[in-house]
Amino acid sequence: MLSLKVVEDFLNTLDERTFTRHGESHVPGERLTSPRALADWLAAHDLSSGDTPLRTADVEAAIALRTALRQALVVDAETEVEVASALRDYPLRLVPDASGGLRIAAASGRPWLDAVVETVAGSAARGDWARVKLCAAPDCRWAFYDTSRNGRGRWCAMEICGNRHKTRTYRERRHHGDREASPRPPS
Repeated sequence: MLSLKVVEDFLNTLDERTFTRHGESHVPGERLTSPRALADWLAAHDLSSGDTPLRTADVEAAIALRTALRQALVVDAETEVEVASALRDYPLRLVPDASGGLRIAAASGRPWLDAVVETVAGSAARGDWARVKLCAAPDCRWAFYDTSRNGRGRWCAMEICGNRHKTRTYRERRHHGDREASPRPPS
């Protein structure tokens, strides 16, 4: 089974960040643009694509799974819906493992895709999936694993996205307070 860090990296192959930091605008992008790009990502994460070369359909399958998982993170955060909806198109079954126990197995015909599905399903069964989140900043939406003690983290990086949000909120409150405190012209 993969680590959730690999699944996090998979979710972040779609970069939706549009914020500006230190005067530089971040350019969003898609990393899974071709079979070659998918093969490179798989190789970087020690995932085998099998004996057959990757095709456009493999890229489409990866993007479909990633989209479903990212959508489940949005839905889960707002309505407590389980990740099962994201995995409904990926049949799962229990199979014997090497230790004599059982493990969750997927059978999409794509071993690398099965590894992601199995990791997500296993983490959901253990309760770990609840800590995988999308950053609450609308100009970020980076996937991250929430390491906060209570599991209520909202930002991929408190020092960046959380600070921007808190600074923005402070300025809005202060601006709103200045308008209320300023004397009104006589009517």
